[in-house]
Amino acid sequence: MVFFNYVTRRFALALPTLFGVSVICFTLTYLLPGNPAMVKAGPFATPEHLAEMEHQMGLDRPFPEQYYRYVSGIFKGDLGESASTGRPVSQDFLQRLPATLELNLASLLIAIGIGLPLGVLSAVHRDTLVDHIGRVVGIMGVAMPSFLTGLLFVYVFFYMLDLAPSPLGRLGSGIEPPAHVTGLYVIDSLITGNWTTLRSSLHQLMLPAGTLGLSAIAPVARMVRSTMLEILESDYIKAAWAAGLPRRTVIYRDALRNALIPVITISGIVFGFLMAGNAVVESVFSWPGIGNYAVTALLTKDSAPIQSFILFVAVTCVMVNLAVDIAYGLIDPRIRFS
Repeated sequence: MVFFNYVTRRFALALPTLFGVSVICFTLTYLLPGNPAMVKAGPFATPEHLAEMEHQMGLDRPFPEQYYRYVSGIFKGDLGESASTGRPVSQDFLQRLPATLELNLASLLIAIGIGLPLGVLSAVHRDTLVDHIGRVVGIMGVAMPSFLTGLLFVYVFFYMLDLAPSPLGRLGSGIEPPAHVTGLYVIDSLITGNWTTLRSSLHQLMLPAGTLGLSAIAPVARMVRSTMLEILESDYIKAAWAAGLPRRTVIYRDALRNALIPVITISGIVFGFLMAGNAVVESVFSWPGIGNYAVTALLTKDSAPIQSFILFVAVTCVMVNLAVDIAYGLIDPRIRFS
């Protein structure tokens, strides 16, 4: 019961945040230059046809009424219609969402898989060459924009070394998608035993996931390093050293285990960052996810997909933070939901 009340209270606290996000993103897209009706009607539409299209799309209504129609549509599962594709945005999102999830999960695995050991080594070998290398990698990941890292990867690994495939989509030329189970090509290929598609999907995933993951290595490594340094200076670790326990046992069993809780926090934050930042990477690699969809909508001044993308990222961040808070209590018994 305490757990249920805690989750309910956290949901209630998230509602004002989501309301604020909906107001801000609707206002910003409302103020964008351009006319979505013109995108739908085409460049050769007559003024009468354009006015009729604006009336059909509700663009001739006052701002509060348009916002009310937008919010009430969300509660009904209606995210509006894309003026570019002519289809409901919800259908386009469902079609493209697996590609984005596959890219983000692979990037998160890379960030944790490299950032976690890098942070541990930097803390254990403080102020040595290993620590300095870890700092340089972290600074590079944060300082370099994702689009620049992506273009550099394409130039080096595809153009110069010919180690990566062309940055065009989720599968190589002539490769058929696997039978649909989850929509994630790597998972579906494993489930159906389609090894040719599995190799192609992993090959295509390599560069975009590496690009997005590199930018997320730094926060993970820095969090692990600072937490490990604090734990290694604690009394119970000093007692373990004094008791003569093996170095591996003290570092990887006693210290690292207690350093994993902040890693869960930073992983949730990183996942939200990846969800928001994947739009540029998806555009560079022609990755058919919702980020690429939003960028295309922004270029064509198609407001409904932009609003839906911003709202989706906000909801994802709120849900991930809620899951992290719940995981805290389940992992650390000292934390109580009350």
